[in-house]
Amino acid sequence: MPFMNPTLSRRRLLCGGTALAATAALSNTSAAFAAPAASPSQIRLGIASYTFRKFNQQQLIGFMKELKTPYLNLKDVHLPMTPFDQIAPKAAEYRAAGLTLTAAGTIYFGKDDDDDIKSKFEYVKAAGIPIIVGAPTRQVLPRVEKFVKQYDIKLAIHNHGTEDKQWPSPLDVLEVVKSMDPRIGCCIDVGHTMRTGTDPVAAIKKVGPRLFDLHMKDLANGMVKESQVAVGDGVMPVPAIFRALVDIGYKGNVDLEYEINENDPMPGVTKSFAYMRGVMAGMGLR
Repeated sequence: MPFMNPTLSRRRLLCGGTALAATAALSNTSAAFAAPAASPSQIRLGIASYTFRKFNQQQLIGFMKELKTPYLNLKDVHLPMTPFDQIAPKAAEYRAAGLTLTAAGTIYFGKDDDDDIKSKFEYVKAAGIPIIVGAPTRQVLPRVEKFVKQYDIKLAIHNHGTEDKQWPSPLDVLEVVKSMDPRIGCCIDVGHTMRTGTDPVAAIKKVGPRLFDLHMKDLANGMVKESQVAVGDGVMPVPAIFRALVDIGYKGNVDLEYEINENDPMPGVTKSFAYMRGVMAGMGLR
């Protein structure tokens, strides 16, 4: 049965102290990054750097400091794959600025060719990044598995919705990878998931230990890609998503991937972080 978009208003969930907590979370200037201490219930909010694809490295670092999060899923626009000898030094610059490089991608694997696949694993290894957010074709995936084992780097396959003929939903990913190496799993994009008619909360629970990364976005219309809005302004069941992550003992990141307003994304990004932090505060999460 198709997933029915929730109609409960976000604003009713953020009344009173929760909204104040969101404002306080963004106004705390005691440190450049306000990363919470590790705990079993922790949800780590980060950024998919594709959000800031129109901006350079130093601007990206500045935005991360404004948002007070160190967790960064790097797209190759911000860490080029060539020249190879510049990958490690560039990655070190991000770390020197206080950032934690949690994943690389989305990286596409379209060639069923060892040299092509190896070059991308060498790129991620040189950068010292533990997870590839990837989009291999189904034909190439068995060959990619060989490199996952060789390099001990996790592969989180990103679903891209109804127009993606390979991996529309995370359930399509799970069906294929469930018998493969345990380092191959999912990066659930909740917006693309919703557009397939799949409940993102149910998908999180079903994927369980194969969930390595999560890309957060919100939609005004759960079936329309072009209806993306700031998180909290649409129909995405964010509190239920966070609760599901806690329930499965998720240890990864929730990376905001804000794909609209590419020339001036910070207003929507800031609003999204405030909302998510408010939800977390209302749930008693750090």
